[in-house]
Amino acid sequence: MLGFWNKLDKPIFALAPMADVTDAAFRRIIAEVGKPDVMWTEFVSADGLALAPEMGRKKLLKSLEYSEAERPIVAQFFTSSPENMKKAAELARELGFDGVDINMGCPDKSVEKQGAGASLMKNVTLARVLVRAAKEGANPLPISVKTRTGYSQPELEHWLPEILKEDVAVVTVHARTRKEMSKVPARWEFIRRAVEIRDASGKETLILGNGDVKNLEKARARIKETDCDGVMLGRAIFGNPWLFSGSSRSDLGNQNLRSDPFFPPVRERLRVLVKHAKLFEELLGGYRSFAVMKKHFKSYLSGIDGAVDLRAKLMDANNASEVEKIVSEFLKNRIIQA
Repeated sequence: MLGFWNKLDKPIFALAPMADVTDAAFRRIIAEVGKPDVMWTEFVSADGLALAPEMGRKKLLKSLEYSEAERPIVAQFFTSSPENMKKAAELARELGFDGVDINMGCPDKSVEKQGAGASLMKNVTLARVLVRAAKEGANPLPISVKTRTGYSQPELEHWLPEILKEDVAVVTVHARTRKEMSKVPARWEFIRRAVEIRDASGKETLILGNGDVKNLEKARARIKETDCDGVMLGRAIFGNPWLFSGSSRSDLGNQNLRSDPFFPPVRERLRVLVKHAKLFEELLGGYRSFAVMKKHFKSYLSGIDGAVDLRAKLMDANNASEVEKIVSEFLKNRIIQA
């Protein structure tokens, strides 16, 4: 049931799937400078993979490209169709993924209108059928679920035991309801409750917590207070592919661990920024607008003297060559001024 998950040391630090953020280019950068224990793809429409015309399907397949350096890597899908979930899971197995994850927590209205994402918390029967379909298609890959504490209100007492009946390898719980979105602080007491429900069920399913974790130091604290098996970090990765570097699993109380967040010297940060832009163009050029890359710039430049002007120039860049030229001129001027 656990597959590769059974081979990981605990606690587990995982990279959250985020649309237009954790794409093939950024994951490759993360794997190079600060690899987590597990990586997820962006979520991909199983319906699109099954029904989209050739060009649309090619675009979706771009979200499923990965490098060997990213392993173990999990493909995440969303759908309300068991048939299409099975097909997507089969594809993930054929593409060599290490696991398959079903999105049961996305609050996007267009996703919910399809009966997928967070809306599945209101249809536990369908949710369980989707898990079985994924198992059938992906066999022998482990199946996991990413969800929330509930839809309009916390419903773990009802929702989680039903999912656990399907013997999934992992359940990642975002510590907010769908209604709460990100408008309130994550309520990690519900992660603790999820662990208790899992323990009472007698299942081996791993519980990962997610929500408002800005660095590994905070992740370690959440693990200690909830006894969860690990933490999934999301927004903290923006412009900081070094987020998972230097993690330690042997001693959560070790005071000698380096402080978070960690950023390398300016020149190295800008080198990685340029490389990121080049990889984006190389891997996703022609499929995605270069404007997607720009959402990372502010975070890459955090705390750098002259960042405001540099960012303004980078936001006007239309390709990786222009990014490289702007960064090169910035570094040259720093040397002159020094």
